[in-house]
Amino acid sequence: MLRNIGFIVVVSFLYACNFAVRDIENLSIFRYNEANGISSLDPAFARNIENISAVNQLFNGLVQMGDGLKVQPCIAKSWQLSQDRLTYTFSLRSDVNFHPHEAFKAKNSRTVTAEDFVYSFNRLASEELAAPGAWVLNFVERVESGKLAMQAVDDTTLEIRLKKPFPPFLGILTMQYCSVVPKEIISYYGEDFRSNPIGTGPFKFKYWSESNKLVLLKNEDYFERDSLGEKLPYLDAINVTFNKDEEVAFLQFLKGDLDYLSGLNGSYKDEILNSNGQLKSKYQDQIRMVTNPYLNTEYLGFNLSGLEIQNKTSPLADLRVRKAINYSFDRHKMIVYLRNGIGTAAVQGFIPKGLPGFDEQMEGYSYNLDSARSLLAQAGYTNDNPLPIITLNTTAQYLDLCEFIQHELKQVGFTIDIEVNPSATHNELVAKGELLFFRKSWIADYPDAENYLALFYRKNEAPDGPNYTHFKNELFDQLYDASLLIDNDSVRIDSYQKMNQIITQHAVTVPLFYDQVVRFIPIQVKGVGINAMNLLTLKHAIK
Repeated sequence: MLRNIGFIVVVSFLYACNFAVRDIENLSIFRYNEANGISSLDPAFARNIENISAVNQLFNGLVQMGDGLKVQPCIAKSWQLSQDRLTYTFSLRSDVNFHPHEAFKAKNSRTVTAEDFVYSFNRLASEELAAPGAWVLNFVERVESGKLAMQAVDDTTLEIRLKKPFPPFLGILTMQYCSVVPKEIISYYGEDFRSNPIGTGPFKFKYWSESNKLVLLKNEDYFERDSLGEKLPYLDAINVTFNKDEEVAFLQFLKGDLDYLSGLNGSYKDEILNSNGQLKSKYQDQIRMVTNPYLNTEYLGFNLSGLEIQNKTSPLADLRVRKAINYSFDRHKMIVYLRNGIGTAAVQGFIPKGLPGFDEQMEGYSYNLDSARSLLAQAGYTNDNPLPIITLNTTAQYLDLCEFIQHELKQVGFTIDIEVNPSATHNELVAKGELLFFRKSWIADYPDAENYLALFYRKNEAPDGPNYTHFKNELFDQLYDASLLIDNDSVRIDSYQKMNQIITQHAVTVPLFYDQVVRFIPIQVKGVGINAMNLLTLKHAIK
Protein backbone atom coordinates (compact mmCIF):
# COMPACT_ATOMS: atom_id res chain seq x y z
CA MET A 1 0.00 0.00 0.00
CA LEU A 2 2.88 2.39 0.79
CA ARG A 3 4.19 2.24 -2.76
CA ASN A 4 0.78 3.25 -4.07
CA ILE A 5 0.39 6.42 -2.08
CA GLY A 6 3.98 7.56 -2.32
CA PHE A 7 6.56 9.09 -0.06
CA ILE A 8 4.86 12.47 0.20
CA VAL A 9 1.67 10.97 1.54
CA VAL A 10 3.53 8.87 4.10
CA VAL A 11 5.34 11.94 5.39
CA SER A 12 2.06 13.85 5.47
CA PHE A 13 0.42 11.20 7.61
CA LEU A 14 3.37 10.96 9.98
CA TYR A 15 3.83 14.64 10.60
CA ALA A 16 0.44 16.19 9.88
CA CYS A 17 -1.84 13.48 11.19
CA ASN A 18 0.31 12.15 14.04
CA PHE A 19 -0.02 8.52 12.98
CA ALA A 20 2.53 6.07 14.32
CA VAL A 21 4.60 4.25 11.69
CA ARG A 22 2.98 0.92 12.55
CA ASP A 23 -0.48 2.40 11.84
CA ILE A 24 0.21 3.61 8.31
CA GLU A 25 -0.30 0.25 6.60
CA ASN A 26 -3.69 -0.04 8.31
CA LEU A 27 -5.00 3.22 6.87
CA SER A 28 -8.07 3.04 4.68
CA ILE A 29 -7.08 4.68 1.39
CA PHE A 30 -9.44 4.78 -1.58
CA ARG A 31 -7.61 4.80 -4.94
CA TYR A 32 -8.96 5.64 -8.36
CA ASN A 33 -7.66 6.89 -11.72
CA GLU A 34 -8.73 9.89 -13.82
CA ALA A 35 -7.39 9.30 -17.34
CA ASN A 36 -8.36 12.81 -18.47
CA GLY A 37 -6.74 14.49 -15.48
CA ILE A 38 -8.12 17.34 -13.38
CA SER A 39 -7.81 20.95 -14.54
CA SER A 40 -8.92 22.78 -11.40
CA LEU A 41 -10.00 22.16 -7.80
CA ASP A 42 -11.88 25.47 -7.66
CA PRO A 43 -15.63 24.67 -7.60
CA ALA A 44 -16.34 27.64 -9.88
CA PHE A 45 -14.52 25.66 -12.59
CA ALA A 46 -16.09 22.24 -11.87
CA ARG A 47 -17.22 21.89 -15.45
CA ASN A 48 -16.37 18.28 -16.30
CA ILE A 49 -16.91 15.03 -14.44
CA GLU A 50 -13.24 14.74 -13.43
CA ASN A 51 -13.20 18.14 -11.72
CA ILE A 52 -16.68 17.62 -10.27
CA SER A 53 -15.71 14.30 -8.64
CA ALA A 54 -12.72 15.85 -6.86
CA VAL A 55 -14.54 19.04 -5.86
CA ASN A 56 -17.40 16.97 -4.43
CA GLN A 57 -15.02 15.49 -1.83
CA LEU A 58 -13.64 18.92 -0.81
CA PHE A 59 -16.63 21.26 -0.75
CA ASN A 60 -20.29 21.55 0.25
CA GLY A 61 -23.19 23.74 -0.81
CA LEU A 62 -26.51 24.77 0.67
CA VAL A 63 -28.16 21.55 -0.52
CA GLN A 64 -27.11 18.23 -2.01
CA MET A 65 -28.54 15.55 -4.27
CA GLY A 66 -29.78 12.48 -2.44
CA ASP A 67 -30.97 9.09 -3.62
CA GLY A 68 -33.74 9.21 -6.19
CA LEU A 69 -32.58 12.67 -7.34
CA LYS A 70 -34.23 14.33 -4.34
CA VAL A 71 -32.77 17.58 -3.03
CA GLN A 72 -31.63 17.16 0.56
CA PRO A 73 -30.25 19.52 3.23
CA CYS A 74 -26.51 20.06 3.49
CA ILE A 75 -25.15 23.28 5.02
CA ALA A 76 -28.72 24.58 4.80
CA LYS A 77 -30.75 22.53 7.25
CA SER A 78 -34.09 23.85 5.93
CA TRP A 79 -35.56 26.40 3.51
CA GLN A 80 -38.79 28.20 2.64
CA LEU A 81 -40.17 29.62 -0.60
CA SER A 82 -42.22 32.81 -0.61
CA GLN A 83 -45.81 32.84 -1.83
CA ASP A 84 -44.81 34.56 -5.08
CA ARG A 85 -42.21 31.78 -5.54
CA LEU A 86 -39.40 34.27 -5.99
CA THR A 87 -37.62 34.38 -2.63
CA TYR A 88 -35.85 31.42 -1.04
CA THR A 89 -34.93 31.70 2.63
CA PHE A 90 -32.33 29.20 3.84
CA SER A 91 -31.65 28.40 7.49
CA LEU A 92 -28.02 27.32 7.87
CA ARG A 93 -26.29 24.96 10.27
CA SER A 94 -24.03 26.64 12.81
CA ASP A 95 -21.55 23.77 13.16
CA VAL A 96 -19.88 23.77 9.71
CA ASN A 97 -16.22 24.82 9.67
CA PHE A 98 -13.78 25.48 6.87
CA HIS A 99 -10.72 23.25 6.63
CA PRO A 100 -7.80 24.60 8.70
CA HIS A 101 -5.47 27.19 7.15
CA GLU A 102 -3.10 29.82 8.50
CA ALA A 103 -4.99 32.59 6.68
CA PHE A 104 -7.80 32.18 9.22
CA LYS A 105 -5.29 33.45 11.78
CA ALA A 106 -6.21 33.05 15.44
CA LYS A 107 -8.21 29.82 15.40
CA ASN A 108 -6.75 28.38 12.16
CA SER A 109 -10.35 27.85 10.95
CA ARG A 110 -13.79 29.39 11.33
CA THR A 111 -17.50 28.66 11.04
CA VAL A 112 -19.35 29.11 7.75
CA THR A 113 -21.89 31.96 7.77
CA ALA A 114 -24.58 33.19 5.38
CA GLU A 115 -22.21 35.98 4.32
CA ASP A 116 -19.84 33.31 2.95
CA PHE A 117 -22.54 32.21 0.52
CA VAL A 118 -23.21 35.82 -0.54
CA TYR A 119 -19.49 36.15 -1.28
CA SER A 120 -19.20 32.75 -3.00
CA PHE A 121 -22.19 33.29 -5.31
CA ASN A 122 -21.18 36.83 -6.28
CA ARG A 123 -17.67 35.56 -7.00
CA LEU A 124 -19.07 32.80 -9.19
CA ALA A 125 -21.23 35.27 -11.11
CA SER A 126 -18.53 37.92 -11.55
CA GLU A 127 -17.27 38.82 -15.02
CA GLU A 128 -13.74 39.08 -13.62
CA LEU A 129 -13.63 35.40 -12.71
CA ALA A 130 -15.19 34.34 -16.04
CA ALA A 131 -16.16 30.99 -14.54
CA PRO A 132 -17.92 28.41 -16.74
CA GLY A 133 -20.39 27.92 -13.89
CA ALA A 134 -21.54 31.57 -13.83
CA TRP A 135 -24.65 30.72 -15.86
CA VAL A 136 -26.25 28.84 -12.96
CA LEU A 137 -26.98 32.19 -11.29
CA ASN A 138 -28.60 33.77 -14.34
CA PHE A 139 -31.94 33.03 -12.70
CA VAL A 140 -31.11 35.24 -9.69
CA GLU A 141 -32.19 38.87 -9.76
CA ARG A 142 -29.56 41.62 -9.76
CA VAL A 143 -29.61 44.78 -7.63
CA GLU A 144 -28.52 48.24 -8.82
CA SER A 145 -24.85 47.61 -8.02
CA GLY A 146 -24.87 44.61 -10.31
CA LYS A 147 -24.55 42.22 -7.39
CA LEU A 148 -26.89 39.28 -6.94
CA ALA A 149 -30.14 39.87 -5.08
CA MET A 150 -29.19 37.88 -2.00
CA GLN A 151 -28.47 38.88 1.56
CA ALA A 152 -27.24 37.47 4.84
CA VAL A 153 -30.11 38.32 7.19
CA ASP A 154 -27.90 37.05 10.01
CA ASP A 155 -25.11 34.47 10.37
CA THR A 156 -27.46 31.53 9.77
CA THR A 157 -30.13 33.01 7.47
CA LEU A 158 -29.68 33.55 3.74
CA GLU A 159 -32.20 35.05 1.30
CA ILE A 160 -32.01 34.65 -2.48
CA ARG A 161 -34.45 36.39 -4.83
CA LEU A 162 -35.09 35.15 -8.38
CA LYS A 163 -35.98 37.16 -11.49
CA LYS A 164 -38.96 34.90 -12.11
CA PRO A 165 -40.18 31.57 -10.74
CA PHE A 166 -37.90 28.71 -11.68
CA PRO A 167 -38.89 25.30 -10.22
CA PRO A 168 -35.50 23.58 -10.88
CA PHE A 169 -33.59 26.22 -8.85
CA LEU A 170 -32.98 23.96 -5.83
CA GLY A 171 -31.63 21.31 -8.18
CA ILE A 172 -29.23 23.87 -9.64
CA LEU A 173 -27.97 24.66 -6.13
CA THR A 174 -26.86 21.03 -5.75
CA MET A 175 -24.24 21.58 -8.47
CA GLN A 176 -20.63 21.82 -7.33
CA TYR A 177 -20.41 25.30 -8.85
CA CYS A 178 -22.54 26.47 -5.90
CA SER A 179 -20.12 25.34 -3.19
CA VAL A 180 -19.17 27.75 -0.41
CA VAL A 181 -15.60 29.11 -0.45
CA PRO A 182 -13.83 31.34 2.13
CA LYS A 183 -12.96 34.92 1.15
CA GLU A 184 -9.76 34.92 3.20
CA ILE A 185 -8.34 31.96 1.29
CA ILE A 186 -9.31 33.39 -2.12
CA SER A 187 -7.54 36.63 -1.16
CA TYR A 188 -4.54 34.66 0.09
CA TYR A 189 -4.05 32.52 -3.04
CA GLY A 190 -5.75 34.48 -5.83
CA GLU A 191 -5.76 32.37 -9.01
CA ASP A 192 -3.73 29.70 -7.21
CA PHE A 193 -6.85 28.75 -5.23
CA ARG A 194 -7.40 26.25 -8.07
CA SER A 195 -4.51 24.19 -6.66
CA ASN A 196 -4.88 25.12 -2.97
CA PRO A 197 -8.55 24.47 -2.24
CA ILE A 198 -10.00 25.06 1.22
CA GLY A 199 -13.59 23.96 1.67
CA THR A 200 -15.85 22.28 4.21
CA GLY A 201 -16.10 18.80 2.65
CA PRO A 202 -15.52 15.33 4.11
CA PHE A 203 -11.94 15.37 2.79
CA LYS A 204 -9.33 18.11 2.85
CA PHE A 205 -6.63 18.90 0.35
CA LYS A 206 -3.06 17.65 0.91
CA TYR A 207 -1.14 17.34 -2.37
CA TRP A 208 -1.63 17.67 -6.13
CA SER A 209 0.89 16.99 -8.87
CA GLU A 210 -1.15 17.65 -12.01
CA SER A 211 0.52 14.96 -14.10
CA ASN A 212 0.94 12.49 -11.27
CA LYS A 213 -1.53 12.31 -8.40
CA LEU A 214 -3.96 14.04 -6.07
CA VAL A 215 -4.08 13.24 -2.35
CA LEU A 216 -6.95 14.12 -0.03
CA LEU A 217 -7.06 13.41 3.72
CA LYS A 218 -9.96 12.75 6.04
CA ASN A 219 -11.58 15.84 7.53
CA GLU A 220 -11.76 14.94 11.22
CA ASP A 221 -14.02 17.95 11.84
CA TYR A 222 -16.65 17.07 9.22
CA PHE A 223 -20.20 17.95 10.26
CA GLU A 224 -22.29 15.14 8.70
CA ARG A 225 -23.01 11.83 10.41
CA ASP A 226 -24.45 8.54 9.21
CA SER A 227 -27.89 7.16 10.15
CA LEU A 228 -26.43 5.67 13.34
CA GLY A 229 -24.89 8.94 14.42
CA GLU A 230 -21.32 7.97 13.49
CA LYS A 231 -19.06 10.65 12.07
CA LEU A 232 -18.33 10.72 8.37
CA PRO A 233 -16.22 9.98 6.38
CA TYR A 234 -15.01 6.45 7.11
CA LEU A 235 -11.97 6.56 4.82
CA ASP A 236 -8.62 7.97 5.95
CA ALA A 237 -7.57 9.26 2.53
CA ILE A 238 -8.21 9.36 -1.21
CA ASN A 239 -5.45 8.87 -3.78
CA VAL A 240 -6.20 9.84 -7.40
CA THR A 241 -3.77 9.00 -10.22
CA PHE A 242 -3.79 10.38 -13.78
CA ASN A 243 -2.70 7.50 -16.00
CA LYS A 244 -3.84 8.33 -19.55
CA ASP A 245 -3.71 4.70 -20.67
CA GLU A 246 -7.09 3.31 -19.62
CA GLU A 247 -6.08 -0.26 -20.48
CA VAL A 248 -3.19 0.01 -18.02
CA ALA A 249 -5.58 1.44 -15.43
CA PHE A 250 -7.88 -1.53 -16.01
CA LEU A 251 -5.03 -3.95 -15.37
CA GLN A 252 -4.17 -2.02 -12.18
CA PHE A 253 -7.78 -2.40 -11.11
CA LEU A 254 -7.68 -6.16 -11.68
CA LYS A 255 -4.44 -6.38 -9.64
CA GLY A 256 -6.12 -4.59 -6.73
CA ASP A 257 -4.14 -1.35 -7.08
CA LEU A 258 -7.31 0.67 -7.80
CA ASP A 259 -10.62 0.55 -5.93
CA TYR A 260 -12.94 1.92 -8.57
CA LEU A 261 -13.46 1.87 -12.34
CA SER A 262 -16.11 3.97 -14.04
CA GLY A 263 -17.51 3.84 -17.53
CA LEU A 264 -17.37 1.44 -20.43
CA ASN A 265 -14.10 1.88 -22.28
CA GLY A 266 -13.57 0.11 -25.59
CA SER A 267 -10.16 -1.15 -24.50
CA TYR A 268 -11.61 -3.45 -21.85
CA LYS A 269 -15.40 -3.73 -22.32
CA ASP A 270 -15.18 -7.05 -24.17
CA GLU A 271 -12.80 -8.44 -21.57
CA ILE A 272 -15.01 -7.74 -18.59
CA LEU A 273 -18.56 -7.95 -20.03
CA ASN A 274 -20.43 -10.42 -22.19
CA SER A 275 -22.67 -9.28 -25.08
CA ASN A 276 -25.67 -9.04 -22.73
CA GLY A 277 -23.95 -6.46 -20.59
CA GLN A 278 -23.32 -8.85 -17.71
CA LEU A 279 -20.09 -9.25 -15.77
CA LYS A 280 -18.20 -12.32 -17.03
CA SER A 281 -18.24 -15.24 -14.60
CA LYS A 282 -14.47 -15.23 -14.03
CA TYR A 283 -14.72 -11.81 -12.37
CA GLN A 284 -17.89 -12.27 -10.35
CA ASP A 285 -16.13 -13.38 -7.16
CA GLN A 286 -13.83 -10.34 -7.07
CA ILE A 287 -15.73 -7.46 -8.71
CA ARG A 288 -19.14 -5.94 -8.21
CA MET A 289 -20.75 -4.27 -11.22
CA VAL A 290 -23.25 -1.52 -10.41
CA THR A 291 -25.44 0.13 -13.04
CA ASN A 292 -28.03 2.88 -13.03
CA PRO A 293 -29.76 5.04 -15.64
CA TYR A 294 -27.48 7.96 -16.48
CA LEU A 295 -28.95 11.36 -17.25
CA ASN A 296 -27.22 11.49 -20.61
CA THR A 297 -28.85 11.42 -24.04
CA GLU A 298 -26.53 10.62 -26.94
CA TYR A 299 -27.87 11.99 -30.21
CA LEU A 300 -27.29 13.27 -33.73
CA GLY A 301 -28.35 16.87 -34.25
CA PHE A 302 -29.47 18.89 -37.27
CA ASN A 303 -28.63 22.58 -37.62
CA LEU A 304 -32.05 23.75 -38.81
CA SER A 305 -30.94 27.27 -39.61
CA GLY A 306 -27.64 26.35 -41.25
CA LEU A 307 -26.86 28.28 -44.43
CA GLU A 308 -27.38 25.32 -46.75
CA ILE A 309 -30.64 24.35 -45.06
CA GLN A 310 -31.93 27.93 -45.30
CA ASN A 311 -31.23 27.85 -49.02
CA LYS A 312 -32.94 24.47 -49.35
CA THR A 313 -29.84 22.91 -50.93
CA SER A 314 -29.54 20.17 -48.32
CA PRO A 315 -31.98 17.23 -48.13
CA LEU A 316 -31.86 17.66 -44.33
CA ALA A 317 -34.14 20.69 -44.78
CA ASP A 318 -36.94 18.23 -45.51
CA LEU A 319 -38.68 16.88 -42.40
CA ARG A 320 -39.38 13.61 -44.23
CA VAL A 321 -35.65 13.02 -44.76
CA ARG A 322 -34.88 13.68 -41.10
CA LYS A 323 -37.63 11.26 -40.08
CA ALA A 324 -36.28 8.67 -42.53
CA ILE A 325 -32.88 8.84 -40.86
CA ASN A 326 -34.55 8.20 -37.50
CA TYR A 327 -36.31 5.10 -38.85
CA SER A 328 -33.33 3.66 -40.76
CA PHE A 329 -31.17 2.01 -38.08
CA ASP A 330 -31.68 -0.50 -35.30
CA ARG A 331 -30.85 1.20 -31.99
CA HIS A 332 -31.27 -2.03 -30.03
CA LYS A 333 -28.72 -3.83 -32.21
CA MET A 334 -26.37 -0.88 -31.85
CA ILE A 335 -26.54 -1.14 -28.04
CA VAL A 336 -25.89 -4.90 -28.07
CA TYR A 337 -22.96 -4.97 -30.50
CA LEU A 338 -21.22 -1.68 -29.81
CA ARG A 339 -21.93 -1.19 -26.11
CA ASN A 340 -22.26 -4.75 -24.82
CA GLY A 341 -25.86 -4.10 -23.83
CA ILE A 342 -25.08 -1.03 -21.70
CA GLY A 343 -27.61 1.72 -22.32
CA THR A 344 -31.20 1.91 -23.54
CA ALA A 345 -32.28 2.47 -27.14
CA ALA A 346 -33.61 6.03 -27.40
CA VAL A 347 -37.04 5.45 -28.91
CA GLN A 348 -39.03 7.69 -26.55
CA GLY A 349 -37.69 11.09 -27.55
CA PHE A 350 -35.01 13.31 -26.07
CA ILE A 351 -35.71 13.22 -22.31
CA PRO A 352 -33.60 10.35 -20.92
CA LYS A 353 -34.68 7.36 -18.92
CA GLY A 354 -34.30 7.86 -15.17
CA LEU A 355 -35.59 11.44 -15.18
CA PRO A 356 -39.13 12.54 -14.22
CA GLY A 357 -40.65 13.47 -17.56
CA PHE A 358 -39.41 10.37 -19.37
CA ASP A 359 -42.46 8.68 -20.89
CA GLU A 360 -42.18 4.92 -21.42
CA GLN A 361 -45.35 4.97 -23.54
CA MET A 362 -44.23 7.71 -25.90
CA GLU A 363 -43.89 6.65 -29.54
CA GLY A 364 -40.66 7.96 -30.96
CA TYR A 365 -38.76 6.35 -33.83
CA SER A 366 -38.25 2.61 -33.88
CA TYR A 367 -36.46 0.63 -36.58
CA ASN A 368 -38.77 0.64 -39.65
CA LEU A 369 -37.20 0.44 -43.11
CA ASP A 370 -40.58 0.55 -44.88
CA SER A 371 -41.40 3.87 -43.24
CA ALA A 372 -37.94 5.20 -44.10
CA ARG A 373 -38.25 4.24 -47.79
CA SER A 374 -41.79 5.61 -48.02
CA LEU A 375 -40.73 8.97 -46.55
CA LEU A 376 -37.79 9.26 -48.94
CA ALA A 377 -40.06 8.47 -51.90
CA GLN A 378 -42.50 11.17 -50.73
CA ALA A 379 -39.56 13.59 -50.59
CA GLY A 380 -38.74 12.75 -54.23
CA TYR A 381 -35.66 10.59 -53.66
CA THR A 382 -35.70 7.40 -55.76
CA ASN A 383 -33.25 5.23 -57.67
CA ASP A 384 -33.51 7.71 -60.53
CA ASN A 385 -33.05 10.69 -58.20
CA PRO A 386 -30.73 9.50 -55.41
CA LEU A 387 -29.94 11.46 -52.29
CA PRO A 388 -26.80 13.61 -52.43
CA ILE A 389 -23.93 12.80 -50.05
CA ILE A 390 -24.62 13.93 -46.48
CA THR A 391 -21.73 14.70 -44.12
CA LEU A 392 -21.97 13.61 -40.50
CA ASN A 393 -19.45 15.20 -38.11
CA THR A 394 -18.23 13.38 -35.02
CA THR A 395 -15.23 12.81 -32.76
CA ALA A 396 -12.97 9.75 -32.68
CA GLN A 397 -14.62 8.45 -29.50
CA TYR A 398 -17.94 7.93 -31.31
CA LEU A 399 -16.62 6.89 -34.71
CA ASP A 400 -17.83 3.30 -34.27
CA LEU A 401 -21.40 4.45 -33.60
CA CYS A 402 -21.38 6.74 -36.61
CA GLU A 403 -19.94 4.02 -38.86
CA PHE A 404 -22.71 1.68 -37.71
CA ILE A 405 -25.33 4.31 -38.61
CA GLN A 406 -23.55 4.97 -41.91
CA HIS A 407 -23.80 1.27 -42.82
CA GLU A 408 -27.43 0.97 -41.71
CA LEU A 409 -28.60 4.07 -43.61
CA LYS A 410 -26.97 2.85 -46.82
CA GLN A 411 -29.62 0.14 -47.21
CA VAL A 412 -32.37 2.75 -47.77
CA GLY A 413 -30.35 4.99 -50.10
CA PHE A 414 -28.36 7.32 -47.86
CA THR A 415 -24.69 7.96 -48.59
CA ILE A 416 -23.12 9.28 -45.38
CA ASP A 417 -19.65 10.78 -45.35
CA ILE A 418 -18.15 10.81 -41.84
CA GLU A 419 -15.84 13.63 -40.85
CA VAL A 420 -13.88 13.18 -37.61
CA ASN A 421 -12.91 16.30 -35.66
CA PRO A 422 -10.82 16.82 -32.52
CA SER A 423 -13.20 17.11 -29.56
CA ALA A 424 -12.54 20.79 -28.80
CA THR A 425 -12.81 21.72 -32.49
CA HIS A 426 -16.01 19.73 -32.87
CA ASN A 427 -17.68 21.45 -29.92
CA GLU A 428 -16.66 24.87 -31.20
CA LEU A 429 -17.98 24.18 -34.70
CA VAL A 430 -21.30 22.95 -33.31
CA ALA A 431 -21.63 26.02 -31.07
CA LYS A 432 -20.90 28.37 -33.97
CA GLY A 433 -23.48 26.66 -36.19
CA GLU A 434 -20.94 25.61 -38.79
CA LEU A 435 -22.00 21.94 -38.93
CA LEU A 436 -25.26 20.79 -40.49
CA PHE A 437 -25.31 17.24 -39.10
CA PHE A 438 -23.35 16.36 -35.96
CA ARG A 439 -23.03 13.90 -33.10
CA LYS A 440 -23.52 15.33 -29.63
CA SER A 441 -24.51 14.34 -26.11
CA TRP A 442 -26.28 16.15 -23.32
CA ILE A 443 -25.45 15.22 -19.75
CA ALA A 444 -27.80 16.78 -17.21
CA ASP A 445 -26.47 19.76 -15.29
CA TYR A 446 -29.27 19.28 -12.77
CA PRO A 447 -31.97 16.60 -12.48
CA ASP A 448 -34.93 18.28 -14.14
CA ALA A 449 -36.24 17.68 -17.66
CA GLU A 450 -36.24 21.46 -18.19
CA ASN A 451 -32.45 21.13 -18.55
CA TYR A 452 -33.00 18.99 -21.68
CA LEU A 453 -35.85 21.02 -23.12
CA ALA A 454 -33.83 24.24 -22.76
CA LEU A 455 -31.77 22.96 -25.72
CA PHE A 456 -34.71 23.71 -28.00
CA TYR A 457 -35.93 27.02 -26.57
CA ARG A 458 -35.64 29.90 -29.06
CA LYS A 459 -33.99 32.30 -26.58
CA ASN A 460 -31.20 29.79 -25.90
CA GLU A 461 -30.01 29.73 -29.50
CA ALA A 462 -26.28 29.04 -29.92
CA PRO A 463 -23.63 30.41 -29.66
CA ASP A 464 -25.05 32.21 -26.60
CA GLY A 465 -26.99 29.17 -25.40
CA PRO A 466 -27.22 25.40 -25.85
CA ASN A 467 -29.82 25.40 -28.66
CA TYR A 468 -27.35 23.94 -31.17
CA THR A 469 -30.14 22.85 -33.53
CA HIS A 470 -31.48 26.42 -33.81
CA PHE A 471 -34.99 25.01 -33.42
CA LYS A 472 -37.75 27.64 -33.38
CA ASN A 473 -41.33 26.68 -32.57
CA GLU A 474 -43.93 29.02 -31.10
CA LEU A 475 -45.99 26.34 -29.37
CA PHE A 476 -42.87 24.79 -27.83
CA ASP A 477 -41.74 28.19 -26.51
CA GLN A 478 -45.20 28.89 -25.05
CA LEU A 479 -45.21 25.54 -23.25
CA TYR A 480 -41.65 26.10 -22.00
CA ASP A 481 -42.45 29.56 -20.59
CA ALA A 482 -45.68 28.32 -19.02
CA SER A 483 -43.98 25.30 -17.41
CA LEU A 484 -41.77 27.58 -15.29
CA LEU A 485 -44.88 29.02 -13.65
CA ILE A 486 -46.31 25.61 -12.70
CA ASP A 487 -45.62 24.63 -9.09
CA ASN A 488 -47.39 21.26 -9.31
CA ASP A 489 -44.76 18.66 -10.27
CA SER A 490 -47.11 16.27 -12.06
CA VAL A 491 -48.71 19.06 -14.13
CA ARG A 492 -45.29 20.44 -15.03
CA ILE A 493 -44.10 16.96 -16.09
CA ASP A 494 -47.14 16.66 -18.36
CA SER A 495 -46.05 19.91 -20.01
CA TYR A 496 -42.51 18.56 -20.38
CA GLN A 497 -43.81 15.48 -22.16
CA LYS A 498 -45.80 17.62 -24.61
CA MET A 499 -42.62 19.54 -25.46
CA ASN A 500 -40.75 16.28 -25.94
CA GLN A 501 -43.41 15.20 -28.44
CA ILE A 502 -43.02 18.44 -30.41
CA ILE A 503 -39.26 17.93 -30.69
CA THR A 504 -39.83 14.36 -31.84
CA GLN A 505 -42.52 15.27 -34.38
CA HIS A 506 -40.18 17.79 -35.98
CA ALA A 507 -37.27 15.29 -35.99
CA VAL A 508 -34.98 17.97 -34.57
CA THR A 509 -32.53 15.28 -33.48
CA VAL A 510 -31.81 11.59 -33.91
CA PRO A 511 -31.74 10.24 -30.34
CA LEU A 512 -29.34 7.29 -30.20
CA PHE A 513 -29.42 5.93 -26.66
CA TYR A 514 -30.04 6.85 -23.05
CA ASP A 515 -26.82 6.12 -21.23
CA GLN A 516 -26.14 4.05 -18.13
CA VAL A 517 -23.75 4.71 -15.29
CA VAL A 518 -21.49 1.67 -15.00
CA ARG A 519 -19.19 1.21 -12.03
CA PHE A 520 -16.86 -1.67 -11.25
CA ILE A 521 -15.94 -1.95 -7.57
CA PRO A 522 -13.94 -4.61 -5.69
CA ILE A 523 -16.15 -6.87 -3.58
CA GLN A 524 -14.50 -5.70 -0.34
CA VAL A 525 -15.24 -2.00 -0.99
CA LYS A 526 -18.66 -0.83 0.23
CA GLY A 527 -20.66 2.37 0.31
CA VAL A 528 -19.57 3.93 -2.97
CA GLY A 529 -23.10 3.82 -4.33
CA ILE A 530 -24.39 5.09 -7.64
CA ASN A 531 -26.67 7.83 -8.93
CA ALA A 532 -28.12 9.09 -12.20
CA MET A 533 -25.81 12.14 -12.22
CA ASN A 534 -22.73 9.87 -12.12
CA LEU A 535 -21.52 11.87 -9.13
CA LEU A 536 -18.75 10.15 -7.16
CA THR A 537 -19.48 10.50 -3.44
CA LEU A 538 -17.00 8.86 -1.06
CA LYS A 539 -18.07 10.07 2.38
CA HIS A 540 -19.90 6.75 2.98
CA ALA A 541 -17.26 4.53 1.36
CA ILE A 542 -15.75 1.74 3.45
CA LYS A 543 -12.66 -0.23 2.56
